[in-house]
Amino acid sequence: MSSEMVVNGIVREEYSRIQAWLDATGLNDLKTASAEAETLFRKIGITFAVYGEGGDPERLIPFDIIPRIFSKNEWSTVEKGVIQRAQALNAFIADVYNDARIVKEGIVPSEIVFDNEAYEPVMKGFRPPKDIYSHISGIDVVRTGLDDFFVLEDNCRTPSGVSYVLENRRMMSRLFPDLFMNGDIAPVDTYPDLLRQTMESVAPAGSGFPGEVNCVILTPGHFNSAYYEHSFLADEMGIPLVEGGDLFIEDDKVYMRTTRGAERVHVIYRRIDDAFLDPEQFRPDSMLGVPGLIRAYMAGGVTIINAPGTGVADDKAIYCYVEDMIRFYLSEEPILKNVETFRCGEPAQLSHVLANIDKLVIKEVHGSGGYGMLIGPKSTQAERDAFAAKLKAKPNAFIAQPTLSLSSCPTLVEEGIAERHVDFRPFVLTGQTTQVSPGGLTRVALREGSLVVNSSQGGGVKDTWVLTE
Repeated sequence: MSSEMVVNGIVREEYSRIQAWLDATGLNDLKTASAEAETLFRKIGITFAVYGEGGDPERLIPFDIIPRIFSKNEWSTVEKGVIQRAQALNAFIADVYNDARIVKEGIVPSEIVFDNEAYEPVMKGFRPPKDIYSHISGIDVVRTGLDDFFVLEDNCRTPSGVSYVLENRRMMSRLFPDLFMNGDIAPVDTYPDLLRQTMESVAPAGSGFPGEVNCVILTPGHFNSAYYEHSFLADEMGIPLVEGGDLFIEDDKVYMRTTRGAERVHVIYRRIDDAFLDPEQFRPDSMLGVPGLIRAYMAGGVTIINAPGTGVADDKAIYCYVEDMIRFYLSEEPILKNVETFRCGEPAQLSHVLANIDKLVIKEVHGSGGYGMLIGPKSTQAERDAFAAKLKAKPNAFIAQPTLSLSSCPTLVEEGIAERHVDFRPFVLTGQTTQVSPGGLTRVALREGSLVVNSSQGGGVKDTWVLTE
């Protein structure tokens, strides 16, 4: 386990104030502050729903009060790497819905693109404003050593979690203001402004100046697990939060019902899955979307972010080819590498996976949230046998990766302060420019030895500091 705070028994300079703070505060005071944070989060209403456990119980995502820190140089590497990746993914989406050069040249197999359940034929031949499809990308990054960053997963559809980035920082500033007195921690509260600028920059032609562009967030409603985030971002950006019934289409333009009458909507940040966006185009039984929305989109009457069909770029089979995409579209070498990945659909690689199933992590190609996976070293023989049968029955549905030695950060747990594994999701915004808010969502596996950081699997979150000097 590689600690990000202590190397060879010596506290890294970036963490020196954290060590001094921990030494001066004492365990009881830290636990008192942690309990206060939980109470405040519950009052604010920052909860998420956990499905599949009988109803939709709402829980707090555990917040760990010991921050994670990136130096200025470390952040520079991560920032450049995720921007490069987001640019390549956008180029890939534009390509596969138009000329498909990367398929024709034999770099990416056609079946994992055109047979992909996330590929939306309606998008074929369509080019959105500025050729941007995934305006908000969440690139999941892991660290295995001090200088070794890898991308674990790409999220090009509707990546969530940014509300926790902002709320975690507000909580830390409230509980421990002295930690921020140096003024060398990059602020994260610029994200809503950056997001709104991104939205306005991709408005349809003729929408007017930025201040005249009407933007909304389209939510499935308060039963959705990420509803808090939808309402939070709408408040922070000062734009309406709407449901499908609040919008209607006329003359291939989108309008919002208001007490003052109908108002034109130029940009929709949708937090609804493709299938439910428009009952005319996708699921006819959807009560969440807007009839005719895709028609208006195709006519240039509205911009949808992220575009329908962006999921074709972010499943775990496509992931294997992102480094090739960077070389193909950008003529650059990848700054951040992929984790070594075995494609079970290829016979030789399947044989290797089956022979080493006790050593590998096996994931469903379309899986998410830490579900549908086997962590070989922590599995039983019966679990491995059952998974091997699944692999043989449907090999194309799975990939496998080595068990990574994820880096760790000090974390407050019941027994005291202990190292726990972490990952990281920075949010890349692509509009007129491509930029990353300095920081992101650090997720932490609270169970000792666990590598699963997902909130749905008992993981927690930390404030993430990017130092400016």
